[in-house]
Amino acid sequence: MRSNSYLVRHAEETDLGAITRIYTHYVLNGAATFELDPPDLVTMQQRRAGILALGLPFLVAESHGTVLGYAYASLYRPRPAYRFTIEDSIYVDAEYTGRGCGRALLSALIDICSKGSWRQMIAVIGDSANVRSVHLHEGFGFQHVGTLQAVGFKFEKWVDTVLMQKSLGV
Repeated sequence: MRSNSYLVRHAEETDLGAITRIYTHYVLNGAATFELDPPDLVTMQQRRAGILALGLPFLVAESHGTVLGYAYASLYRPRPAYRFTIEDSIYVDAEYTGRGCGRALLSALIDICSKGSWRQMIAVIGDSANVRSVHLHEGFGFQHVGTLQAVGFKFEKWVDTVLMQKSLGV
């Protein structure tokens, strides 16, 4: 799938070095994730394998052969009643934010997931100040359904989580 100047494709094992590097930046420098310690390559390999084992997509966006971002869908919650609800995650190389890479990834992710058995996609956005992510999701029809205030503690401050929701395949 090509969107603008990005090729969006299913992530391969060889992409995991770039994926780990991109995610490490967000763990160490932002509240988009509430993870405190960056996972290593082996952990990221295991996470990707777990996503794929569930039949969910794990995508990368590349330009000129370089991975600039990634996105995946995961189960929103592990209990069986939630089996038709998924959560999206998107991370773009810090040097390439605001250039359409996240938009290309989310577009492809929604398209793939809309063809599956899932009915709802939830965005759990770390930090209510993360307006880029909020606006990105709004652009794809996600509705703001709530803010969990001060539920995370990172970088010596309390951080909110914004919840957004989109119906799929209806």
